[in-house]
Amino acid sequence: MSLTVQDIGEQGLLKRVQAFCPSAIVGDDAAVLPITPGQSIVITSDVLVDGVHFSDRTTPPESAGWRAIAANLSDLAAMGASPLGITVGLGLPKTTPVEWVERLYQGMSDCLAEYGGAIIGGDICRSTVITLAITAIGQVDPNHVIQRSTAQPGDAILVTGNHGSSRAGLEMLLNNDTAPERASLVRAHQYPIPRFDIPTISTRVSGMDSSDGLADAILQICRMSKVGANVDRASVPIDPALKQWVSEEQAIEWALYGGEDFELVLCLPFEQAERWLKQVKGAAIVGKITADPIVQLIDSGEARSLNLDQGFQHFSNH
Repeated sequence: MSLTVQDIGEQGLLKRVQAFCPSAIVGDDAAVLPITPGQSIVITSDVLVDGVHFSDRTTPPESAGWRAIAANLSDLAAMGASPLGITVGLGLPKTTPVEWVERLYQGMSDCLAEYGGAIIGGDICRSTVITLAITAIGQVDPNHVIQRSTAQPGDAILVTGNHGSSRAGLEMLLNNDTAPERASLVRAHQYPIPRFDIPTISTRVSGMDSSDGLADAILQICRMSKVGANVDRASVPIDPALKQWVSEEQAIEWALYGGEDFELVLCLPFEQAERWLKQVKGAAIVGKITADPIVQLIDSGEARSLNLDQGFQHFSNH
């Protein structure tokens, strides 16, 4: 029988998870972080719940940990920030195996080792369902902050990579379809990559990440900036493995509304966007910002409105 968190108690569990934290920072009531002079602090929080954001059926604990961190690092990347540290609030049933918790923290630690930052504190409590509450702290030059509200008519809409892959990977896992040629889709769902690889920002850039779907990101930017957009369906980047697995219509539907791809959606002058295409692997220009506050998908010359209601909403009826 595996050791559970009830067997070792709160202090025993804390001792084990502190092994994943820098010893010079953890141990006191709070963490003290140095920041670079002239930088602003960026803070983002995310709550992940077993059965909603992850499950044993689709995400082993290492993947759940990686995804929890990647989601928050993606929010920092979407602001133009670099990571400093992460705090983890963890709610656990008392029968949770200790090994599961250690594997969860290993996944978190692996993601941070790859993209920066460290686990600098948090809290653990008893819960009826496994819950992760992550807070990510970063820093950014206040002159180079990426915000949703600064897109202007004429801007290019640039995305940093494929869309629809995470949703496809989830469907494959739910249906036990793990054909080797589609491994990229499963990996996109289980181990998303926060996009810290955009060039240094020297001019105005508006944007956010596409965690709730490409359509959602474009709509949110347009609403905050009081502009519209024309999105070219043919330009939306989609993994060839996805196009081979489902119909073209299903592929574009998942690309627009599937969510959890954690790419960046950026609005910037066309000249700069075209330069970034050569520097950011997988990037594509998918449309342009317009003065008319209507967001449209252009397909073979025909236009239809993008609709937020098709994406995932936590408190909707679907």
